[in-house]
Amino acid sequence: MAAERVKGYPCRLPTGTLRSSDVRARRAAGYESERPDLQRHIPRNARRILDLGCSTGALGDALKRRQEVTILGVEADEEYVADARTRLDRVVVSDVERFLAGPAPIEAPFDCLVAADILEHLVDPWRALSRAVDLLAPGATVVVSLPNVIYYRAIWQVLRDGRWPREDVGVFDRTHLRWFTLDDALDLLRQAGLRPTTFEPRYWAVGWRLRWRQAVAKTRLHRFLPPQYIVCAVKDGPLDCGSPGP
Repeated sequence: MAAERVKGYPCRLPTGTLRSSDVRARRAAGYESERPDLQRHIPRNARRILDLGCSTGALGDALKRRQEVTILGVEADEEYVADARTRLDRVVVSDVERFLAGPAPIEAPFDCLVAADILEHLVDPWRALSRAVDLLAPGATVVVSLPNVIYYRAIWQVLRDGRWPREDVGVFDRTHLRWFTLDDALDLLRQAGLRPTTFEPRYWAVGWRLRWRQAVAKTRLHRFLPPQYIVCAVKDGPLDCGSPGP
């Protein structure tokens, strides 16, 4: 296991952000967990995975315990890298956009790309994803998670306060540079030469709160309910896009 530095843009999170243990703790569920919601979309026969914005490598560690796989992680923040380098096969310490603008890594071509909660932090996620797709083998799977900017609570905040919220976590994370709806996310994948196969709305709710969201998801209001989407695609694969719902 190794870590390699590529000098370039500032890290994904502004300097000092992760120095606050409180902020890091609140982000841990999204950035430092094993993400079973993502795992179920990653093929069990994947053997070479590129994990953009791998954070502490918790997801990759879970995958390596599940299947035989080589994982290359890319992460800018050295606080996360300290953990990731003990879990993944190799970690490149770099801004994702600078990494993708450089030469292809020795592990390429990959048969799976994971971009979990990272593309919204990039200056040009469209170009970045296109470059990442160039590192994939035909038939490779792409798994992306993105916040939904038309989440009903987010819209209510804007209407109520008349200001664009800037928060430490969630849809209005202050480090987000780009914003997506479901249609935007599907377009992002298509412009990169990918064919969407499925999408999954993530509700971040349990019990009756989850049940009422699942009920309303059968109506035209479905696009306003999830704070996040997981969107999957294939390179040179069949188009079979899923439908909204639980």
